[in-house]
Amino acid sequence: MNFQYVSKVVDLTDPEKNVIYNMTHEEAVNIVKSGDVEAVRGIDGQFAMVSVEEKTIRMARSIGRPLRYFIAKRAVGPQLVIAERIDIIYDYLKKEGLDDQFHPSYSRMVPAHYITKIELLGCPDPNPVYSRFFAPLRNKLNKSNPEQIGAEYIGAVYNEIKKWLQFRAKTGPIGITFSAGIDSGSVFILTYHALKELGESPSRLKAFTLSVDGDGADLMQARKFLEALNLEIFLEPVELKYSDLNWKDAVNVVEDYKPLDIQAATMNLALLKAIRLRYPDWKYMIDGDGGDENLKDYPIEENPELTIRSVLNNLMLYHEGWGVESIKHSLTYSGGLSRGYMRTFSPGDLLNFEGYSPYTLPNVIEISEGIPFIKMTDWDHQKLYDLKGQIVSSGVKAVTGIEMPVFEKRRFQHGAASPKAFTSHFPEGEKPYRREFLSKYE
Repeated sequence: MNFQYVSKVVDLTDPEKNVIYNMTHEEAVNIVKSGDVEAVRGIDGQFAMVSVEEKTIRMARSIGRPLRYFIAKRAVGPQLVIAERIDIIYDYLKKEGLDDQFHPSYSRMVPAHYITKIELLGCPDPNPVYSRFFAPLRNKLNKSNPEQIGAEYIGAVYNEIKKWLQFRAKTGPIGITFSAGIDSGSVFILTYHALKELGESPSRLKAFTLSVDGDGADLMQARKFLEALNLEIFLEPVELKYSDLNWKDAVNVVEDYKPLDIQAATMNLALLKAIRLRYPDWKYMIDGDGGDENLKDYPIEENPELTIRSVLNNLMLYHEGWGVESIKHSLTYSGGLSRGYMRTFSPGDLLNFEGYSPYTLPNVIEISEGIPFIKMTDWDHQKLYDLKGQIVSSGVKAVTGIEMPVFEKRRFQHGAASPKAFTSHFPEGEKPYRREFLSKYE
């Protein structure tokens, strides 16, 4: 890990984890330092950037790279500590004898898609100032045909996958966490097609599907998906026991307590641990996280705070939550996938995988936000849920020529195990998860 001490700023982030295609790290830092939102939007890739100019600190991140900070008080003045995780900040403060100032709720997450500016002026330090650098225009596509939209949307996903293969994952095997749902299914086909188009061997690719105690519908679905394409050779089942699942470990890895995120992270953590045991040197993993957020494919009925009008009328609601200016915005956790992406990032990162989620890239989100959802659904829930399969499958066909099987939506954590066993393993409600998280700091 790189430790960068700059004046009153301690930067514990690792720039090597950024994936930037069109400039150097130093050039990107200087762009963030300028505060120019249009220029920051021009940074192509996924990143977490920190710039320091005397007492002014600017930070910016995309969804795929977390970024946190905490202001500690020393006798000589404030000190800003920046890291990817809460526990990294806490460990630094313990080493410096400053941990008595800390509580996890005092830490802050930089929200995705904003420049966060902090002025270290003394006591008290002012609130950060947020400037949005990614503001896609809603409903801008002058088309409402799922085939036309799919070709443009999935074309953008495909371009991001190709860039990643050309400039980042250039050698070695590539694993995909594979439920054979719409998102992981499309990413598998697109990656397979891109490898062939780039003259690479598609044998680099392997689809890992989790099954717990022989239960769960995902493994059967994965077999059906790949058999339909005559590509079942790419499937590698990962069969575990319930004793391999530990939601308390997942809480500590993700540093959060939202039940759905912890459930997903528990499964992801167990899957990745098993892959790491089988393949000690495996590096690159790719997944479909972000696909549900882009096409607004969550059951609205399950969340009493949401209506279809709030989902379709708010920019990137599932990506960012209610927005940094709203009462409901969490300073500690940000909102939406900006917060929830830790369920994907943290398990892989702590097990020394380098993960990649092409659906989270701004170039992809920009197109999805431009889809005229209201016109295409007329506020109908079922039309909204059906739209995702229509857009993605037709887009995959347009880009690759492959007919993608489409199955009914199911969350990753629900597909890996039987419903009865799943219910018995995970506690109900948020409180047990929250207590487990806070116990580390009590």
